[in-house]
This record gives sequence, structure tokens and C-alpha cells, in this order.
Amino acid sequence: SNRKISVSHKPYIVSEMSGNHKGELKRALMLVEQSAKSGANAIKLQTYTPSTMTIRCNNSHFQIKKGLWAGYTLHDLYEYAHTPWAWHKEIFNLANDLGLHVFSTPFDKSSVDFLEKLDVPAYKIASFEITDLELIEYVSSTQKPVIVSTGMASVEEIEEALNIIEKSGN
Repeated sequence: SNRKISVSHKPYIVSEMSGNHKGELKRALMLVEQSAKSGANAIKLQTYTPSTMTIRCNNSHFQIKKGLWAGYTLHDLYEYAHTPWAWHKEIFNLANDLGLHVFSTPFDKSSVDFLEKLDVPAYKIASFEITDLELIEYVSSTQKPVIVSTGMASVEEIEEALNIIEKSGN
């Protein structure tokens, strides 16, 4: 997409896919189509594998106690919610064909390396990852725009993350 982003342009609308595909590629592609039809400018994924997020463990420390996912392990949750890497290229191609930017939230260096091969135009750092300074530094080194969620962060953590991004020249 050739859409310009700045304060002098219209709002930039990002549609969030996350695990809303419910483990179905067909549904993921439908979400891309619906995002384009809704007038969104971009769609954002999350890029990780269950094994890069947690270990496969039934220990009570790795089990979800309350809510919709009560009784599941963290690994099971991430297995269900992740967007398989094998789908990314098809999702990116469709989004690009429909004029949408498509970018992602990586959770580790291997995800960044994978997304770089897809020529992702930007990155988002999840609120929970704002203290993962090594990840922020690695993402910043790509010299692509970085959106940082701050909902879980203190002012000091935000400043530290921004300092790393600025230090990289990004």
C-alpha cells in the first residue's frame, strides 16, 4: 500500500487478527478480506510458536486457573491461538493484493528473522514484552517503524524501551 502515515493524514486503522482465526486458515483469510472491506489500512498478526513462548508442562504453574481457558496449559493455549508460520505468506499475499499493510508482533528473534524474509513493513512490541530489551533492540535494528504498546509498563520501562529504539537510530 502507498498509504502515507503522518499527523497531516487521515487516521490509520489497524485490524487485529491475533488468534481470532480460531486455528483455521480459511477464517484467517476471511478476516483479511473483512478488514479490507471495513476500510482498515492494515492488519496485524502475532508471530510466535508455542515453544518460543513457554514449555510443554502440566505443572500447576503452567495451568490457567480462571476464565475462558481454565484447565488449559499455557502451551495448549499458545498452540490454539498462534498463527502458524506456514500461513503467513498466504496471509501477507492476500493483504497486499487487497491494499492492506500487514505487520506483526514478534515475541523472539526467530520470529523477527522470519518476518524479515516476508519483508514486513513495521513491527509492534506487545505490552508484556516492553521489558524484553534484547527483543526491542533486535526489532529496532531492522530500521523499520516500531509501535510499542505501553499498557503494562511503567514510565521508566517506556523510557528505557524508547531509549533503545532511539539508540539504534530508528
